[in-house]
Amino acid sequence: MKGRDAKQAKPRAATLDLAFMDRALREARKGHPSPNPHVGAVVARGGELLAVGHHARCGGPHAEVVALQRAGARARGATLYVSFEPCNHHGRTGPCTEAIIAAGIARVVIGSIDPAPHVAGSSARLRRAGIEVSVSERHAAAEAVVADFTKFMREGLPHVTLKAAITLDGRIATQTGDSKWISSPEARRHAHRLRAQSDAVLVGIATVLADDPELNVRLVRGPNPLRVVLDARLRLPPGSKLASATSGLRTLVFHGPAASQRNRVRLLRQGVELVEVGSDAQGRLKLRSVLRELAKRDVVRVLVEGGGHVHGAFLDADLADRVAIFIAPRILADSSAVPLAVGKPKPRIAQAIDIETPTVRRIGDDLLVEGNLKRPFPRPGRPTRL
Repeated sequence: MKGRDAKQAKPRAATLDLAFMDRALREARKGHPSPNPHVGAVVARGGELLAVGHHARCGGPHAEVVALQRAGARARGATLYVSFEPCNHHGRTGPCTEAIIAAGIARVVIGSIDPAPHVAGSSARLRRAGIEVSVSERHAAAEAVVADFTKFMREGLPHVTLKAAITLDGRIATQTGDSKWISSPEARRHAHRLRAQSDAVLVGIATVLADDPELNVRLVRGPNPLRVVLDARLRLPPGSKLASATSGLRTLVFHGPAASQRNRVRLLRQGVELVEVGSDAQGRLKLRSVLRELAKRDVVRVLVEGGGHVHGAFLDADLADRVAIFIAPRILADSSAVPLAVGKPKPRIAQAIDIETPTVRRIGDDLLVEGNLKRPFPRPGRPTRL
């Protein structure tokens, strides 16, 4: 190919690369692979999409293998677009690098780099086999898909999203604790979708005493998360839905050293899992210890559903990563109603916690505001290790 034809082919190839990586990123958002990352893959030749795949569950085939198996013999000489760097080690499954080489792939385009590979050198191994390897221009979007896994690997902590439904004046419940229902049915359905995408859903004991929640997935199809309660003094009622053994769902309660032995025995007999963690001078549980215990249980994604003091504690401790706030078109106009977050006093607006590049969309009659909380340190840029 020479001259004008070659010049026209380069922009078209670049456009196709972006389109196929976008398709891989959409595929990556499927499945429930914790504690592994969300990964999607596309096999394509020229402008033809041959196969797609995603990592559906831990222990199952990785996205690359699924896509290559679906492509079959057509994969030879094709390009593989994968949202996350292929693995290069033997774990629950074999190395994806071996599968890529065996399939005869000619080129691999990677979305984001593994922050802590079990065996480094994935790209080098592919290159030694004669395969062209590059990082996609969509690397920022690919990193966002695995932000939870990246934090889990680098810090040994789950990724935390604060979720709430609030009135226009920022209240999550009346002064009596009533909160049913602030948001629309459509918003509540989406909230259950967020639960299904999480490994654990966490609330404080005040929310349990006020609402007696089930914390399961009901309004959409999907797996139930681990149900987690912060309960320093072990006040969880034995007749509550979270303490009931009939649901078949796991409930994990974190308590402090001062919790009574009688309450511990009672809840253990009901099948509730108890974990003691340290508390501060005010008797509040140490949240970093809570998160580390959850990480030991392969919890990568935590959805925190309140209440206001729990939200405030996570914000004060700089342990929240993201928010998902449903704003309903209604006003309580009651200064004694429960606010979204009760944290440390901040006398200046400059001390407010900012949300980076928030997205806003309408769900039913409500608005959903989502975004990452701005960190006190810069986020990583384009990866250089390949």
